[in-house]
Amino acid sequence: MQIAALLSISSELGAAGIMPAVSNYAYLSGWCPEFGEEKILERFGEFLATVPFSESRPGFRHLVIRAVDSSEAPVLEQDLRAVPLDAAGVIEIVKDHLHSDSSYEVHADWDLWVFESDTARWQLRPQGLQLFCHGEDYDGGFWEENGHLQVYFGFEHLFTGHARLLGIRQMGQAPPQSPEEARFLASMAEPSNLRMYQEKTRENIRKLFDWVGRIEKAVPVKRLRLWSEGEENFEARLEEILAAR
Repeated sequence: MQIAALLSISSELGAAGIMPAVSNYAYLSGWCPEFGEEKILERFGEFLATVPFSESRPGFRHLVIRAVDSSEAPVLEQDLRAVPLDAAGVIEIVKDHLHSDSSYEVHADWDLWVFESDTARWQLRPQGLQLFCHGEDYDGGFWEENGHLQVYFGFEHLFTGHARLLGIRQMGQAPPQSPEEARFLASMAEPSNLRMYQEKTRENIRKLFDWVGRIEKAVPVKRLRLWSEGEENFEARLEEILAAR
C-alpha cells in the first residue's frame, strides 16, 4: 500500500497518524537557580525570545495572567491575533502585573511535519504552543514540580509516532485497539510509508531538541526536563527514535 492509499482512511487519521482514544501530551519544564520577583521579567523575556515561530503565524497570539492560583479568574486576558507580539511586547504588558504570586501564559504556533490527509502529503503546518512562567508564590509553590518555565507542545505522537512503530525496540507492540488503528498499521507495513513516517517524525524531534538547546544557551537554567504523559522517559524515547536505522 503506497502513501496515497492513506487518503482512503483520511477521516480516521489524525496528524501524522491516527488519533488515539486517549491523547497524550508533551511538555518541557525548566527550573532557574534564581527566580525571585526581581528576576521574573528577565527570565521570561529570555525564554520567550527562543521560540521558533511558525513562518505563517509569527508572534505571540494570546496572553493570560493569573494571580494566586488557577481557580481564580484571570487578572488579564488578551487576544493578540490581530497584532501578534514579540517577546519584548509581551514583557511590556507583563511588567504592569509583576508579582511573585502570579503566573503568565502566552500562546504561539510553530511548524511541525504532519500528514495532510486531504492531499495525502506530509506538510509543515502550524501547531499550537503554550508557554508559562510561574512565580514562586503562585498556587502553593506550583513551580516546584512543574518548573518556573514551562512549554506545552501539544500531541506527544508528533514526536513519538503511534503504536511504537518507531525506534530501535519495536517488539511487543499492543494489538490494534480499533479498526482505524488496524488500517493505519497495515499502511505502515509498506516500507516507503514507514520510511516517510520515520523521516518526518525525526525532523520534528530535531526541531524540538534544537529549541531546547537554544533555551539552555539563552536562559540560566538549573535543570530542564522533557516529559510526556505517555512515556516513562520521553527524552530517552526521542533519542531512541533518532538513533534507529
